[in-house]
Amino acid sequence: MRPEFTGWTASIRRWVDTQADGAPEGDPGRIDWARALPFALLHAGCLGALWTGVSPVALAVAAALYAVRMFALTGFYHRYFSHRTFRTSRGVQLAFAVLGASCAQRGPLWWAAHHRHHHRHADDEQDLHSPARHGFWWSHMGWFLTPRAFATDMARVPDLRRYPELRWLDRFDAAVPVALALACYALGAVLERLAPGLGTSGPQMLVWGFFISTVVLFHATVTINSLAHRYGKRRYDTLDDSRNNAWLALLTFGEGWHNNHHFYPGSARQGFRAREIDITWYGLRLLAAAGLIWDLKPVPAWVLARAKE
Repeated sequence: MRPEFTGWTASIRRWVDTQADGAPEGDPGRIDWARALPFALLHAGCLGALWTGVSPVALAVAAALYAVRMFALTGFYHRYFSHRTFRTSRGVQLAFAVLGASCAQRGPLWWAAHHRHHHRHADDEQDLHSPARHGFWWSHMGWFLTPRAFATDMARVPDLRRYPELRWLDRFDAAVPVALALACYALGAVLERLAPGLGTSGPQMLVWGFFISTVVLFHATVTINSLAHRYGKRRYDTLDDSRNNAWLALLTFGEGWHNNHHFYPGSARQGFRAREIDITWYGLRLLAAAGLIWDLKPVPAWVLARAKE
């Protein structure tokens, strides 16, 4: 007879396997502190910089991992998996799914399913991270740590759930981040041995390349939930509170053109005008030029014509 796991034991089992038997107890809309412990430890790991110090090479690795993973999130988790705004091969799809999974923002099926739900219910009572309804901190990260938000709604991703490799990444969503953390430590240890003049080490590279880079990446990403529905300009009259914010667009490689996106989410481009910097769009154009992706969906002329300014 198999044991039943409930409460905190079920939550801890799901650190490793998000489909593990059992269920947390209590309100599904409240933070599951046992399940959220790895998220808290991720932030605590940043304090290790007080002991490891910093070096130019550690900063460079942290910045590079921020940039590569931000592009994986915005270009693929968002514009590809969530909105299908271009096409690619199964191999490229998997490669960027793995890069996206390394961000510790859960698997590609979870991300796409949640985001599709957000567009259907943006700023209404079913939106888990509407700042107008829940306030800044909840819309920024509190919602992310609740049993309701941990679940993947497979009914919203019928086009993606047929891929077993994506289902695996979704089920074991901690595997890739842990592998990246180990790789960062190994890189630092190798550099300490082979190039001691760089002034780095395994612990230092772990702290900067993984912990700090990942935490900054997370908080940059979720500003689109907490800030881009509060601050900025509204070019289009949408039923939600989405705004265009140039500063957030720079931070998130183009996601800050959020009012554009909510008015017309079917384009691979979110900076609708030439002056609207959209780094993800530029990266997608490069991938298209290399033949790795194709059929990028443009912004239709009627969308541009509907703009208020």
